[in-house]
Amino acid sequence: MAIFHCSAKAISRASGRSSTASAAYRAGVKIEDERTGEVFDFTRKEGIVQKVILLPAGCSRMSRSELWNSAEQAEKRKDAKVAREWEIALPTELSEGARVRLAVDFGRALVSRYGVAADVCIHEPSRHGDQRNWHAHILTTTRRMEGNALKEKTRVLDSPLTSGQEVEAMRKLWADMVNRELAQVCFETIDHRSLENQGIQRVPTKHLGPAATQMERRGIKTERGNLNRSLEHEAEKELVALESQQKGISKARQGFQEWKEARAREKEAQEREQNRLKQKREADRECSRSRGWSR
Repeated sequence: MAIFHCSAKAISRASGRSSTASAAYRAGVKIEDERTGEVFDFTRKEGIVQKVILLPAGCSRMSRSELWNSAEQAEKRKDAKVAREWEIALPTELSEGARVRLAVDFGRALVSRYGVAADVCIHEPSRHGDQRNWHAHILTTTRRMEGNALKEKTRVLDSPLTSGQEVEAMRKLWADMVNRELAQVCFETIDHRSLENQGIQRVPTKHLGPAATQMERRGIKTERGNLNRSLEHEAEKELVALESQQKGISKARQGFQEWKEARAREKEAQEREQNRLKQKREADRECSRSRGWSR
């Protein structure tokens, strides 16, 4: 069954991060930060399937370095949010082409909805990791872009009053996009809602973080990894029980439907018999009247 994941988080100077470093790492390229003079070289990074820059209508082509240096230079505050990262899980059930198309289309949806630039990078599973872990990182600017110039901030994604609703709307959009693709290849669909909102009583797994992820990939067990394995084991047992319960419900529904159909056929037969007897009585009465007139 395909796994749903779609999250959004800010890249902020307050946590010591930059959009140039993040973009270089996600795309596996070399970028020099013109504001600080730092060089971020991740050209040896493997597993990058596709990378593409998406810009709003009316903008001319920009390189990755130009885009993210512009984003850095547009911000003056030392705690500024310099980029926003959307991370999505790509269904392993789909072909590589379908996964790439889905990720790029979701990036286009972000560009269209918020007027931002987007940098879509699609990663394949690591050689020693979970081979289902196809995913994409989509970095977007925190400002609207017009004619290759960054303008006002996308406050709708920054305000506590609206950001939650916006992220939830994009999560639903992603789920709908994936489900359309899964339906074409006859696989089970995904759900963007939380486990609680789906009515599933299960504790969600914990995000490992980069350090623990690397340790797990090297075969080193971590506390969070062990916790996730325990939760996944319990989830599998719960899923088996739920599937058994659903089969029982389905069988009961089928039995009830068959009983209803049988009752309907029986009722129809009774009505036909009643109509036949009624017609016979009327025919007998008519015959009796005819004999009376004839006498």
